[in-house]
Amino acid sequence: MSNRVVCREASHAGSWYTASGPQVNAQLEGWLSQVQSTKRPARAIIAPHAGYTYFGSCAAHAYKQVDPSITRRIFILGLSHHVPLSRCALSSVDIYRTPLYDLRIDQKIYGELWKTGMFERMSLQTDEDERSIEMHLPYTAKAMESHKDEFTIIPLLVGALSQKNRNSELFSKYLADPSNLFVVSSDFCHWGQRFRHSYYDESQGEICRSIEHLDKMGMSIIEQLDPVSFSNYLKKYHNTICGRHPIGVLLNAITELQKNGMNMSFSFLNYAQSSQCRNWQDSSVSYAAGALTVH
Repeated sequence: MSNRVVCREASHAGSWYTASGPQVNAQLEGWLSQVQSTKRPARAIIAPHAGYTYFGSCAAHAYKQVDPSITRRIFILGLSHHVPLSRCALSSVDIYRTPLYDLRIDQKIYGELWKTGMFERMSLQTDEDERSIEMHLPYTAKAMESHKDEFTIIPLLVGALSQKNRNSELFSKYLADPSNLFVVSSDFCHWGQRFRHSYYDESQGEICRSIEHLDKMGMSIIEQLDPVSFSNYLKKYHNTICGRHPIGVLLNAITELQKNGMNMSFSFLNYAQSSQCRNWQDSSVSYAAGALTVH
């Protein structure tokens, strides 16, 4: 058996965000300094995964709700942009590199998950090609910097799981623990010909307003913590929310905990669009940031 530590490089640094540690640090500090934290710490957050120049200020609203003094394990639920997955996949490395500092994968939790038989492994190539987890790593490192040697991460690539196969009981066990934080990676509407999505409700006025109305309908259902209504909304409107499966996993885990009398609420704290669509040639991606708190 080899004891060699395997690392995943910060493969999108230098393109989707700066590879310079001091520059990333200054950017993140700038965005976080402009945001208020709510009274209760987040047990889970939803935040985007595009280029930092597009979503950095939006994501700050979610990451500002993280309490590093109580957080010891961070589950990061990404999605697969390149490889078809019908289950959830675990990384095959030990360390995720970021321009700030390296993040350690929790091999104990990975072992527990692997034993269930519900997971597969992603190759290093798949891991490094995928950005949906990586875009959260510098933000995670920044949010946790005051306790940087006291936490581990559990990165999970979530496949196209059916409503019945969302591993609700398994994830609810981890979500119930106040020392765990769930980070759910998702952008919202991808609108325009290049995304093959051009839903437009004329009653809302300009296209960008129609997009916002469609997104906020979905966000409101997420705030109601209702996985079945969220699934029905997606079937009806086909909104191109790329992290719908990770969001579904979170909502199903919450439902499981509510059955046991746990009282939680989710609030979206910020919404933004990469650009304002006004004609059929335009395109945009929407971003939303929110936090789940336990009462």
